[in-house]
Amino acid sequence: MSTTLSIENISTILVIGAGTMGRQIAMAAALAGYTSIIQDISEEGLAAARTELEGWAASRVAKGKLDQATATTALEALTYSTDLEAAAANADFIIEAATERLDIKTQIFERLGKLAPAHAILATNSSTLGSSKVAAATGRASQVCNMHFFNPALVMKCVEVVRHETTSDATVETAMELARALGKEPVLINREIPGFIANRLMGAIQREALFLADAGIASIEDIDTTARTALGHPMGPFALMDMVGLDVIDFIAQATHAETGDPADAPNPGIAALVAEGKLGRKTGAGFYNYN
Repeated sequence: MSTTLSIENISTILVIGAGTMGRQIAMAAALAGYTSIIQDISEEGLAAARTELEGWAASRVAKGKLDQATATTALEALTYSTDLEAAAANADFIIEAATERLDIKTQIFERLGKLAPAHAILATNSSTLGSSKVAAATGRASQVCNMHFFNPALVMKCVEVVRHETTSDATVETAMELARALGKEPVLINREIPGFIANRLMGAIQREALFLADAGIASIEDIDTTARTALGHPMGPFALMDMVGLDVIDFIAQATHAETGDPADAPNPGIAALVAEGKLGRKTGAGFYNYN
């Protein structure tokens, strides 16, 4: 097996999945000067990604936050493909941002192990599934890790790089350096734990906030105000959950609870009820707050 490439030798980045996270990660790579490929099985998904990224770039230019030449260069560095074999053939670094289903991710990583160049690093953007669950399928487990970006990936600075037991030091170092090259501030998680760092911290705050509200100790508005005015958080836990999406919050809780079996990690019934009603937060116009 070839030695993992160092950051200086990475020129082409493939992102698998044209959803919200995948398209933004790919754009971040293009803005950083990399040849960037978005691969998805859906032509419609790729078309939507292209439309959104072109609109995002135009908006940034109009606001004076991005110069036209940089925007044009980045958009020209982006390509879109439904052909995984062709997309993976020359990729130096691959970031999987497909749906959070282990069976689908395993199939993708098994194919990547055969299709990607021997030197390529294979990372998953998963926020809930450790890369150890897919590493063996690749035949190059030492070159596999988590590289978890946060939504919106074009704005948020944190990237959680998570190694599993056989991830090589070279893989970790290159993933950390790539995150920095994309303008991020990566953090290293030395062994897998459900929820990594951010989701565990956020989960602890959310659980306490939900307890305080459910017990009638304070209103959600006052709990959010306290988080902002006493703790300096940019927004309170309820507003944050609405922004992330209550379906996403519920899914993360389900996945974490399935992994740990800890009753403290069990999904919150109140959030599950809102999800069942279709109240998912900002994206549906209602969650803990009404946005209409």
